Amino acid sequence: MELICESNELSKYLTELNEVDYSNPVIKEKVSELFNASQTDIEKAKIVFEFVRDEIYHSWDIQGTQVTCHASEVLSTREGICYAKSNLLAALLRSVGVPTGFCYQRLLLFDTPEKGYCIHALNAVFLESIDKWIRLDARGNKPGIDAQFSIDEEKLAFTIQEELDEKDYPTIYVKPHHKTISTLKNYTNALQMYKYHLPESL
Repeated sequence: MELICESNELSKYLTELNEVDYSNPVIKEKVSELFNASQTDIEKAKIVFEFVRDEIYHSWDIQGTQVTCHASEVLSTREGICYAKSNLLAALLRSVGVPTGFCYQRLLLFDTPEKGYCIHALNAVFLESIDKWIRLDARGNKPGIDAQFSIDEEKLAFTIQEELDEKDYPTIYVKPHHKTISTLKNYTNALQMYKYHLPESL
């Protein structure tokens, strides 16, 4: 699938946003821990991807009820659903000058169409050293899910099943989609939100 940038201005993919609050002291402290001046953009992207994937827990996986949204909040609590985790990944990379956007898939919420669909969030990162956008899914691995950092062949958390009406959206958005942010702001129990209130399409 060919990715489509919402904006041709790379600088927009470095913008600080309400949810991508990389000036927050919590984010700044983590940035100083993760990075040094000698790292390439590829190394930075891999470090952040693996940190968010492995060290920030997906709320559903740990059956956590807290809803997080802002990158600083996600980092402080160490948990969130994919919408929240994508905000953190964007904040960490944008803060060090690596353009990062937001991508989405429409997936089965559980295992059959009868149980409904959901929008899933991941990120796209522009690596200037190889002049290429790559998608990264830091949702968090578990049995049956094995997302990896790869600059050649995508290794995402989920493979789209078109025959089941799943969908890959090609757009790389500058900001998190308003439906995902509204979801995080409108509910206070992450498990109830995940089971019953995730948007089904963009």
